[in-house]
Amino acid sequence: MKQSYSSLKIDAYAHISPPKFQEAFNKLSKPHSAAEHEPRSTDAAPKDLESRFQKMDRYEPLVQVLVMHPQGLPDIASEKAVDLVRRGNDEVAELVARYPDRFVAAIALLPMNDMDAALKEADRAIKDLGLRGVCIPTHVNDKPLDSPEFMPLYEKMCQYNLPIYTHPSTHFEDADYRTENTSKYKIYKVFGWPYATTVMMTRFVFSGILERYPNLKIVTHHCGAMVPYFVERIKEFYDVFLSDTPSSEKYRQWLTKAPIEYFKMFHNDTALYGGTSALMCAYDFFGADHLLFATDFPAGDTQVGSRNYRQTIDAIEQMDISDVEKKKIFEDNARSLLNLPI
Repeated sequence: MKQSYSSLKIDAYAHISPPKFQEAFNKLSKPHSAAEHEPRSTDAAPKDLESRFQKMDRYEPLVQVLVMHPQGLPDIASEKAVDLVRRGNDEVAELVARYPDRFVAAIALLPMNDMDAALKEADRAIKDLGLRGVCIPTHVNDKPLDSPEFMPLYEKMCQYNLPIYTHPSTHFEDADYRTENTSKYKIYKVFGWPYATTVMMTRFVFSGILERYPNLKIVTHHCGAMVPYFVERIKEFYDVFLSDTPSSEKYRQWLTKAPIEYFKMFHNDTALYGGTSALMCAYDFFGADHLLFATDFPAGDTQVGSRNYRQTIDAIEQMDISDVEKKKIFEDNARSLLNLPI
């Protein structure tokens, strides 16, 4: 039965593109990157903030964690990307400071095509700006996130005890068939993004990153993507089928427990645009402690009535779980993951 939930709601994955960052990004990025990024822009001009606040007010008490979109950044030359992400991180930090009753935290972008610069910017963003984590794409110039060059970032974020947000990164040029040049019907985004996240999660598992860094906090976008739905398939192919075959050693060499147990280590937002049954599927696998209320704002909330916010909140309220667990999803998990003041 639907319940009325009055406790604070922390939208842990709310997109924003501050105006100076967006303007510079559009000038520097490749055409496909700018075209894909622009529809997600909710520039921090007064009129856009006013519209954002009006939508938030419909569901108060509600605050947001600001997350800039990382897609397209790896396409930009490293020296220019460094300046770009610094500009963006400065802007979101300023917004959090200016509107603390609206924005409880912000997540930093990093110039992932220059790891030395990325590590320095992570330090600056966290220590100097007070940002509460970093956001990276699911691959960097077609390099998987289990590439050795990225290990220092994982070690650093473990030291900070702050999360790494991930965002899927595919383009319309990623054709669905080799006989075609582009993806049709937005398949690359609607289905390609969850697939890209699932691939990333699997690489994290079998490369041994989660074994090596058991305290690493990785946040998946779109609620763990394909993993909760395919739990038994994962078990069959990785836990059962491969356990008794000689070739399975290449899958198990870095692991001390069943692969499925590493998949459970991810933290996951609720950005599914609603769907109680889908959320229950994720809950059954990950548990309430690893779910974060998030809407992928402003996606779905450009219409009158804030459709996405309403559907996401309703879907969580209708979950067959305790009020204590709902409070974890709406508020407590974000506080813990981002080390927010109690």
